[in-house]
Amino acid sequence: MDNTVKERISSEVGENDVVLFMKGTPVFPQCGFSAAVVQVLSHLGVRFKGIDVLVDPGLRDGIKEFTNWPTIPQLYVKGEFVGGCDIVREMFETGELQELLSSRGVDTHVQA
Repeated sequence: MDNTVKERISSEVGENDVVLFMKGTPVFPQCGFSAAVVQVLSHLGVRFKGIDVLVDPGLRDGIKEFTNWPTIPQLYVKGEFVGGCDIVREMFETGELQELLSSRGVDTHVQA
């Protein structure tokens, strides 16, 4: 992986409480898996930074190498890799995601 890409990923993960590397943007996801994670985070009222990997092939490949995780989207909370769509969805359904966010000091505002 290119050092510039590695530094960019490290910087984004370090500077933002919640980061989602995804296909598309939070307003216009470009795949169902990215859309599903955006929906979970939005439902919980979590403020997050979405980073579109489709605009930069180096970033798209680099994020997979960075975490040694083969798929996108990838969610990070307070610098820690949480997982992809299936993991995030499962954690949400069991309440584990809400606990993780709360324990890391990330505000959530669950919408009714």
